[in-house]
Amino acid sequence: MKLFFQFLFTGGLLYIVTAKLGLDTKIYIWNHWILDLPFIVYMVVIVLFIVGSANAINFTDGMDGLLGVVAIPTYFFFYMITGNQDVQVFCLIMIAAILGFLIFNIYPAKAFMGDTGSLAIGGSLAFLAVIEKVEIVIPLLFFVYFAEQLSVIIQVFVYKRTQKRIFKMTPIHYHFSLKYGWTENVIVVVFGLIGWIGTFISYGYWKYFLS
Repeated sequence: MKLFFQFLFTGGLLYIVTAKLGLDTKIYIWNHWILDLPFIVYMVVIVLFIVGSANAINFTDGMDGLLGVVAIPTYFFFYMITGNQDVQVFCLIMIAAILGFLIFNIYPAKAFMGDTGSLAIGGSLAFLAVIEKVEIVIPLLFFVYFAEQLSVIIQVFVYKRTQKRIFKMTPIHYHFSLKYGWTENVIVVVFGLIGWIGTFISYGYWKYFLS
């Protein structure tokens, strides 16, 4: 039921943004290389991307402070690249809100965001990628989120066929804890650093190949 409403809400909002507000259906790949999709194809592809990304980011919310620490550099990327003042203000508000939340969510957590927070962060970040037309850098920018989601998919797929586990536990942040003995704080710091690395590489790609 939750997934049904995610698709329904995302499809409706994307339709408003494209058909009513004039967002084009082009995907910018490299300098002047542009993939211009038919409206229906674009809607299907982007709705799947947004819902998939939102749920991937939801998987990241599994340890104290993890999603907040990883989400801040992602919002910062959109703050750096956008020419829209409203988007800049939104990104700053989200960064400030997450920083305030981290005071209570960092280990040991006294407050938790749950699906309400993680899906909101995931949906807004995915929509920002669509609005700013930087879908091509998403594998780098969302690297941590997709690694979390793919670890779950791989684990389930392999286990159902072989009864063996690739990872000690998924999402993958638990694997580092159980197999290598990393503490929650170490995992949060390492994943946060990977998030910043992905942000600056994505910014370099945007600056030299998309802008």
